[in-house]
Amino acid sequence: MWGVRWATELDAAGRGVRAHLGRFRSPPGTVVFERFTRTMPLALLALAVVAFGIGTTEFATMGLLPQIAEGIGVSVPQAGNVVSAYALGVVVGAPVLTGIGARVPHKRLLLWLSGLFVVGNIASALAPDFGLLFAARFLAGLPHGALFGVGAVVASRLVAPDRAARAVSRMFLGLTVANIIGVPAGTALGQQLGWRFAYAAVAVLGLVALAALALFVPHQPRGSQSGVRHELRAMGNRQVAIGLATAVVGFGGFFAVYSYLVPMLTNVTGISDSSTTLVLALYGVGMTLGTLLAGPLTDRALRPTLYAGLTLLAAGLVTFYFTVHSTVPALVTITFIGAMGALITTPVQMLLMAKAKNAPTMAAASNHSAFNLANAGGAWLGGLAISAGWGWASPNLVGAGLAVAGLGLAVVGGLMDRGGRHGVSSEVVASSAAESAAPVPPATAADRG
Repeated sequence: MWGVRWATELDAAGRGVRAHLGRFRSPPGTVVFERFTRTMPLALLALAVVAFGIGTTEFATMGLLPQIAEGIGVSVPQAGNVVSAYALGVVVGAPVLTGIGARVPHKRLLLWLSGLFVVGNIASALAPDFGLLFAARFLAGLPHGALFGVGAVVASRLVAPDRAARAVSRMFLGLTVANIIGVPAGTALGQQLGWRFAYAAVAVLGLVALAALALFVPHQPRGSQSGVRHELRAMGNRQVAIGLATAVVGFGGFFAVYSYLVPMLTNVTGISDSSTTLVLALYGVGMTLGTLLAGPLTDRALRPTLYAGLTLLAAGLVTFYFTVHSTVPALVTITFIGAMGALITTPVQMLLMAKAKNAPTMAAASNHSAFNLANAGGAWLGGLAISAGWGWASPNLVGAGLAVAGLGLAVVGGLMDRGGRHGVSSEVVASSAAESAAPVPPATAADRG
């Protein structure tokens, strides 16, 4: 009860700020297509800050495993299980929390999910032993996919139909920038002051994001009017299933290499351990460039962008198999692979939102469950290649094969798609409009979020 009242008070403060800035407020229950006014960048910035915090807490843990292991008295491999706990939380939380919140207005759901994210990171900072830390990281991972899924739907509603993918890609920029700034900063903070401070800093960042969401994201209509059953039926759509399979297999190629990038660079390229952080930042730069390209390209031609991204990702991975032996060519190829991996993120997200018709939220959230399955599966297959004695560079060929397989799935989906000839933007807009088309009772004070 206290949480609902607090969220309502935050939203009331936000309405006052937005009124002061002179923004237009559409009636409840309608899809909002707003001009790019002063509040528009702030709304997208708030979503990007959420993505930045998620990216930081997810990946900084990997760089702090020795400190975590020492702090809670376990081995480094055992400490690595907290990474798996977070990933498990993502896989479980995306469909479950989206289903639970199917009837909740999207802004209020964003506030609740952000609050859960903060609680999970505070619990991580305070966990006294391995068991509680494992549970805390699972808790922190639960809202991950739902935040991205709901955030993507909200972002697509903030702009005109032909800019929907660009708006979603701006939210994803927070995730890619986290790999350049947030993860190195969080890792450095944890190494200097202790790993608990890193999680505490992410919790503070989550509070900032929570306030920004309340202040700058406009009122959103309720989610699916028919509730979780309607969302689940949309998940049974053949195009949604093919899209999720494309994400698992295609991104599996990306993660087959990313998971072993550091040992690949140190054992084959000859880069020192101290320089690998800078190389990973280059990867992040490539991902940022790919995300910037993905928005306008996806708005213009979704499937061609997806096909091109997967094709170029496969080509980049094959190239890296040969360039990994030389420093400069390896660094150039790494940047390119990062860009192509990010390039396919937005079209997959928009494809799922479009094909889920009038229940896009769970499909958009489940995309991030697919990413984590791709992470686990790609890392496992890449590890099998190394264990088989094929060499440290062999995950590149495994990854290329997965990218080609993902391309095949995407092409099959395109050939089977007879309803997507008018472009993804129109389909996303139609799905958002249909989702909110059912009659909505007059909003109460508690519903205005």
